[in-house]
Amino acid sequence: MITRLLSHLISVNVFDSATRLAAQTFLTAVPLLFVVGSIAPQWLRDQFVTSLHDAFGLTGSSNAELNKVLKGTDDPSDELRQTTGAVGGLMVLLSATACSRAMQRLCQRAWSLPKASARVAAWRWIAWLATWLAMFAVQGTLRDGFGLGLWLGVPLLLIAEVGIWWWTQHLLLVARVPWRPLLPGALLTGTALAVLTSTASLYVPRALNHSLEKYGSMGAVFTLLSWLITLCVVATLCLTAGAVIAREPWAVRHLGRPPGPLPGDTPGDGAAPDRSSP
Repeated sequence: MITRLLSHLISVNVFDSATRLAAQTFLTAVPLLFVVGSIAPQWLRDQFVTSLHDAFGLTGSSNAELNKVLKGTDDPSDELRQTTGAVGGLMVLLSATACSRAMQRLCQRAWSLPKASARVAAWRWIAWLATWLAMFAVQGTLRDGFGLGLWLGVPLLLIAEVGIWWWTQHLLLVARVPWRPLLPGALLTGTALAVLTSTASLYVPRALNHSLEKYGSMGAVFTLLSWLITLCVVATLCLTAGAVIAREPWAVRHLGRPPGPLPGDTPGDGAAPDRSSP
């Protein structure tokens, strides 16, 4: 299995896929933050601030910059609100589907599936993006266990992470892979990213504050992009490993047969029909 995993990681081109996904995530996240800060109601802006603060443990100058962008003011003449506005927000949301498409390509590479037609997948890009925004907005509340503490928050966050990665694969693969074979990748990705984001407060705040003080906003961009690349590399490795594990004979006995050949199949055996079109 290790040999097959290494071979598949090479074919997926892990670092290229992860870097592309990180770049698209960054180009999506920054404009969306400005849109949220300009047209979202105050309670939603406060929720995003709480989630970002809890996820990264922001302090000092980085926390001040975040508050400046997101909290803003409810004055309709606010400069940021005039600059973006509702029309700008809609354009940002539509262009943000590039991030959804990058994630879809990653899932398709991990499962060695052909590209799904845009006609079938288009609505899924928007649904995926909207769900992840909602997930991120409530992340701070989940991590706090709805006010009851980490003893409840950590299990809730882990379940939510696994669930959303399970759903992500099913959605962006256009339901061409049954639910059960997707579970190993969801468990690996959700667990790894939950652990990684929980330790972000040990590194990200100090690195961001140092970059802001020494290099200004360009230093903060480099730090955030480096952290996003790390997260995307981990996600790529875990999704790819999950696809390899799901094709192992012992996993097939418990989870069912996924599309594509299994280890030991002769060429042409075990390939499920492509259901990319309705």
